[in-house]
Amino acid sequence: MLKVVVLVSGGGTNLAAVLDAVENGAVTNARVEAVISNNPNAYALERAAKRGIAHECISPRAFEGREQFNQALLFKLNELEPDLIVLAGFLVVIPPEVIAAYPNRIINIHPSLIPSFCGKGYYGLKVHEGVLSRGVKVTGATVHFVDEGTDTGPILLQKAVAVEEADTPETLQRRVMEQAEWKILPEAIDLIANGRVRIADGRAVVLPEGE
Repeated sequence: MLKVVVLVSGGGTNLAAVLDAVENGAVTNARVEAVISNNPNAYALERAAKRGIAHECISPRAFEGREQFNQALLFKLNELEPDLIVLAGFLVVIPPEVIAAYPNRIINIHPSLIPSFCGKGYYGLKVHEGVLSRGVKVTGATVHFVDEGTDTGPILLQKAVAVEEADTPETLQRRVMEQAEWKILPEAIDLIANGRVRIADGRAVVLPEGE
């Protein structure tokens, strides 16, 4: 059984999609062990509480410096012993110490088709504002492994979503979540939990079922 810890900063809609998928059997051989947020007011913590899942806020603001926060986050993760760490809208840069301790065991959901509209400064509504400003016709979401860069790790899954003429950043954000993010994040966890993902030459390869 894959032990999953989810890191989240806000409302936790991707967290909810994962929890629903575990409950309805769309995700197998995995369980969400704990939820960690950097935001004490994150509704994601309440979502976890309602489902009886361990939850905790570890905020950079509670520490004198970023190094202390980094060590506290790493200590908590090591205490939980996750097989997989899922970043589901976590708006804090993952400390290098955590990446080094969990190589190829951290995945992130990003609301665009990487390598477009990603990297420094592209998060939340800013991604969708960039999409509309550039006038692209197709956007989407990406699940990728986390490395030392920003949105640069091996891509595991992507799903495209059409951009409509009447879209605002808010309507586009909602459609990308509904049509892409909430689908491919649980799918990625299920693939990993069932041993169907391999990292080779800097690329994530999905193995055929039963292989």
